[in-house]
Amino acid sequence: MKNKFFKRGDPDLFKGTQTRLTMQYSGLLLLFLLLFVVVVYTLLYVVILRDQHRELESLTRQETRIISEYLAESTRNELWGLSSQELVLAGVDQFFYYVVDSKGHFVMGSETMPHMRKELLALVEGWVPKRNQIREETLNVTFEERRFDSEQIDHRPASVHVRLMIDGSPIFYKNQFIGMVYIGKDVSFAYKLFDRLLILLLGLAVLFAGVAILISYMMSKKAMEPISAAFNRQKEFVGDASHELRTPLSVMLSSIDAMEMTDGAIEDPFAGKLLKNMKLEVKRMTGLVSDLLVLARADSGTVNRSYESIDLYVEARNVIESLMPHAEANHIALHFHAQDDMNVTGDRERIKQLLYILLDNAVKYSPDGGHVALTLSKEEREWRISVKDEGIGIHPDEQARIFDRFYRSDKSRTRALGGHGLGLSIAKWIVDIHKGTISVESELNKGSIFTVNIPLDQAVSKARK
Repeated sequence: MKNKFFKRGDPDLFKGTQTRLTMQYSGLLLLFLLLFVVVVYTLLYVVILRDQHRELESLTRQETRIISEYLAESTRNELWGLSSQELVLAGVDQFFYYVVDSKGHFVMGSETMPHMRKELLALVEGWVPKRNQIREETLNVTFEERRFDSEQIDHRPASVHVRLMIDGSPIFYKNQFIGMVYIGKDVSFAYKLFDRLLILLLGLAVLFAGVAILISYMMSKKAMEPISAAFNRQKEFVGDASHELRTPLSVMLSSIDAMEMTDGAIEDPFAGKLLKNMKLEVKRMTGLVSDLLVLARADSGTVNRSYESIDLYVEARNVIESLMPHAEANHIALHFHAQDDMNVTGDRERIKQLLYILLDNAVKYSPDGGHVALTLSKEEREWRISVKDEGIGIHPDEQARIFDRFYRSDKSRTRALGGHGLGLSIAKWIVDIHKGTISVESELNKGSIFTVNIPLDQAVSKARK
């Protein structure tokens, strides 16, 4: 058994469609915007870091060449004593440079933070990088305490995080490995630039997201204009056609009634059969036109609704009495259960129409000898209508569509029974204007239960408007 609920106050079809179009358009624009942000950030990230890599590699090779040329000119085969020579080994943003011998012993070097030499040497100890291999390290750099006069204040933070790129290059003398040159470059400014760039791009993304949503709304509104206009013309046509067809159908029905009263029609079986079939078809067309007119007026919002206090028990009993001949002709037993107090607020004619639709459907689709039960109940906040039958049931895949216009689950049988797929659509509209819900529970070959719940407070507030 499957239960499908149809909620109160379904959103307007075109407004919902326009909202979905706006979301789709804005989603596409935001996707392209996000891709743009990612691509721009990634390209700048790669280009800037690669440029820093090249600068560091160039600096390392340059300083290695200076040392190698000095050793070749002085015919020295060791690095000891270099610190006493006038070698210019310094570069922009160079955080440190160290020269160590083949055993890893410190020979010479310099750093921005002298008190961190031990920690920096530990980073490169025993490291012999491969070609184009550059390490990145993050250090927590602490500043030495500085003394100022009483009027001076040191506003510098106690420690900062420094991002380093470290490169190393071996030193050879006559193809003999004699030491290493290590250089560390401070690239903290690049990562700060990345952070600010990301904040800037995200800010622009938020700004353009608003613009994208506005543009999407305007595009969706423009796209819906011809559809809305066509739908309005269709509603007007259906309403006008339904209204114009009522008069000729009424004339045809009156003419058939008059023809049936003539002696010739009664005596001729063939003519009597033709008149009977014509009368049934005209009645069916009249019902269809009436339903179309109701839905057309409902779409246009021109249906007059009068909310008043009604005795639901009395109205339901009258509907059952009007359907009794139809039920007896199909050998269907009608059962009625209701509470004593069933005074509710609503549109009297629409509630009677709702009861008639649900009971008529239950009788139509119940087998001979079946039972149809109508139950009315009232609770603290809502009142309920329940119609149960023992009919053919509704397939679970079709339960969500039975309230759609012109939808019929068993098309061959509904044609034979005179259905045209509008009754439940009208029933749902009646429930909607009362701010209620309608649901169905059904199982194939075992029957269906249609349940309507209408809140007391919303019905009352609607009546006062």
